[in-house]
Amino acid sequence: MTNEELKLKLEEELATVEAELVELGHEDIDASATEPDEVADRFEAEEEHAGETGPLKARRAELLQALERIVNGTYGVCEECGASIEPARLEANPAAKTCEAHM
Repeated sequence: MTNEELKLKLEEELATVEAELVELGHEDIDASATEPDEVADRFEAEEEHAGETGPLKARRAELLQALERIVNGTYGVCEECGASIEPARLEANPAAKTCEAHM
């Protein structure tokens, strides 16, 4: 797969993750823009879905970081040793930060 194909794969997964977060009612809490009761309700809803939203938020961060690495030219380079990340590893997990030796 080319970097362009992997970028598309990252963007598609990011869209899916973000849609799942919206479906779970996740929204960033901005206390200055809401009433105190609404803030409390949002915190409570966030806690109820923490087991589901936590992994989704983590994956979203990984995907955004991978897209940033594409932009800055470091995509596909192991963050530990600087070697190229194996193509099969990137195909399996396009957000991979390390080669197989450093997973």
